Amino acid sequence: MATPPVAGAGLPSGPFPGQQGQAAREVNTASLCRIGQETVQDIVFRTMEIFQLLRNMQLPNGVSYHASTHQDRLGKLQEHLRQLSVLFRKLRLVYDKCNENCAGLDPVPTEQLIPYVEEDGSKHDDRSANQFRCASEDRREVMEVNKKLKQKNQQLKQIMDQLRNLIWEINAMLAMRN
Repeated sequence: MATPPVAGAGLPSGPFPGQQGQAAREVNTASLCRIGQETVQDIVFRTMEIFQLLRNMQLPNGVSYHASTHQDRLGKLQEHLRQLSVLFRKLRLVYDKCNENCAGLDPVPTEQLIPYVEEDGSKHDDRSANQFRCASEDRREVMEVNKKLKQKNQQLKQIMDQLRNLIWEINAMLAMRN
């Protein structure tokens, strides 16, 4: 089983310890989170490959034992484990860098994130009106994303139903042939 190269197995040289100045400021937290997400996906992929190798490995129980095949599979398994270790170290670096970037941020109280309309009808100052406008824009954006997500989920459901029906038809044809 050939394995594709790990996307970003090496760390970018700029944003991590050892380099100072402008290069460290160019990478923002959002891009670090994206790198972390890709690293987690690579970890999951490598783990699945390890389990696939383990499932296909035959224990040396004396029946048709080929030492060369066993050594080849053992080498592949060790290489996957080494790559997995590298990916976990990369993920730790990204995690530490994200925490370092977010350490100076002041947490915004939840009460300020929720738009509040007073019942007595008093006038809001410009700041609260601006917060309300931002909150309603955010809410509208979230609703649009949710709508798109529901549409995509519906499309995926239709595709899964079509594939299920196709598999049923193929199985029925195979059963009739036998």
